[in-house]
Amino acid sequence: MTASKSCNSEFPTGSLRSALGGLLAMAAALGIGRFVYTPILPEMIDALRWSKADAGVVASANFLGYLCGAVMAGWPVFAAAARKWLLVALAVSAATTAAMGLPPDIVVMAALRFAGGAASAFVIICASTVVLDRLAAAQRPDLAAVHFAGVGAGICVSAAAVAAAHAGGVGWRSLWVLSGILAAVAALVAAVLLPPPLRGACAADRGDPRAADKPASVRMVVAYGLFGFGYVITATFLVAIVRQSPGVRPLEPWIWMLFGLTAVPSVPLWQWLGRRTGLTRAFAAAAIVEAIGVAAASAEEVTAAGACAAAALLGGTFMGLTALGLMSGRVLGGDHPQRLISLMTVSFSVGQIIGPFVAGILAEHTGSLRLASLLAAAALVLAAGLAASTGPHGASPR
Repeated sequence: MTASKSCNSEFPTGSLRSALGGLLAMAAALGIGRFVYTPILPEMIDALRWSKADAGVVASANFLGYLCGAVMAGWPVFAAAARKWLLVALAVSAATTAAMGLPPDIVVMAALRFAGGAASAFVIICASTVVLDRLAAAQRPDLAAVHFAGVGAGICVSAAAVAAAHAGGVGWRSLWVLSGILAAVAALVAAVLLPPPLRGACAADRGDPRAADKPASVRMVVAYGLFGFGYVITATFLVAIVRQSPGVRPLEPWIWMLFGLTAVPSVPLWQWLGRRTGLTRAFAAAAIVEAIGVAAASAEEVTAAGACAAAALLGGTFMGLTALGLMSGRVLGGDHPQRLISLMTVSFSVGQIIGPFVAGILAEHTGSLRLASLLAAAALVLAAGLAASTGPHGASPR
């Protein structure tokens, strides 16, 4: 108790600062660096005459980088200096984002997206280590929602900037450079706000004295991978789907902004449900809602209502599902939760890698993304069933 009071008094006003630093870091590397590809992609397809398969390969390179970064970020050499490597990753993310405007070669672009993906994984893991430990020690876990809101905030800001610049006649190359500058500014402010990680008695307790529930853990690992596959297809191609639908094409500048806006409040909303129904049951509910949104984007003729529903339902669930999944892993993993969380991250990453690749191939053969979207919705329904089947075992947050 003494240690807790000491830690809490050490930074009575630093909790919000830490959370805001986390928000800006997540906005820079994920909301901008990772997801700005979606609103810029239609311009690239038109200018470079890419096929859907080409676009899918570049997207999958980013997700492969995320997988490699997620594995590496857990190595002791990186975990021991989380803040240092967080700042390095933020710089790499901003630099590779801006550099996407330079080469016309798809191989170089894939390499840049791979490096950016690895950097984004480092940021989400290292920033969460630094920020969430601080918030737990300060007894302010409620501010975790501010930290996770950075992804939605970054998506919204970058979508607005891309839409405004595109309306002014700015080409796809300059859109990437502009996005890189936005990411760099957010990263610089985050570097000022983010504190060093806690040590010793002030560090947050990550353990759980219970034994791991292996059957439930396996189901959640698979469910989390299916979530990665299910959300990423629509998240990658949503703006392109809108552009290719004449009846809703005027919505193109706004649809990704709506996605980002609905992502901002999603984590506290789904955490609230998780506290009342259990984490895995809330995960199942969110997966069903997301499946409805993905299915809305698969209609033969996409309507304005369908496009908005897809953006809102997908944006309103994907970060909530991320948080619920990782929180479930912490509970279900027993006294070694980091092992399960690592497996879930790998499973999620594999799903993300496969998703755009499969979608691109199916689109080339069928002429649309309809079949790929329906497959993604089915994957989300299956994820919901697996999560719900874990029952009460470790389903409630601590």
